[in-house]
Amino acid sequence: MINYRLANLADVAPLIVLERTHVNAELAQADPNLQGQALSSAQLTQLINQHWIMLAEDDGKIVGYVIATHWSFFNNQGLYRNILNRLAKLECVHPSSFVNISEKNSCQYGPIWIEATYRGTGIFAELVNALYRQLSRHFAFVVAYIADENARSFAAHTKYANMQVMDFFSYQQRDYYLLLKGI
Repeated sequence: MINYRLANLADVAPLIVLERTHVNAELAQADPNLQGQALSSAQLTQLINQHWIMLAEDDGKIVGYVIATHWSFFNNQGLYRNILNRLAKLECVHPSSFVNISEKNSCQYGPIWIEATYRGTGIFAELVNALYRQLSRHFAFVVAYIADENARSFAAHTKYANMQVMDFFSYQQRDYYLLLKGI
């Protein structure tokens, strides 16, 4: 049976192994020239202490995780500053009136990873919904971006995470969808 829970500091070491093992393998499927940057031990510790990492475990083994952060966690990276500038121009209905999306009422969602042998089993939707339940105490919206060439992730997020496309943009010669979910 799959168990869903927030990560704790004992999970840092196995998460480091998963990050190092899978970060570039996932990107290489879309484009062999893409390189990711695995999260460090210090970053994972900060995420656990100040943000959110939701885990999916099968018999104590981590088989999936998804990360959500306050915007401040990645604010030194140009892509995230670009997204924040776009958010200021977006509004949506929540729950019955128009609301501007902001740094204060939203958080950054992703990355998400699920072990290949567990994909297609419903873990994605359960993992994301468990995260949404945690985040709904703090935010009205979850914001994600997905590279245009990552059709599989786009399909999963729009179908199973119920995210809506709010924008399409280019950054450093790559195209991205900006997705939003009211929670």
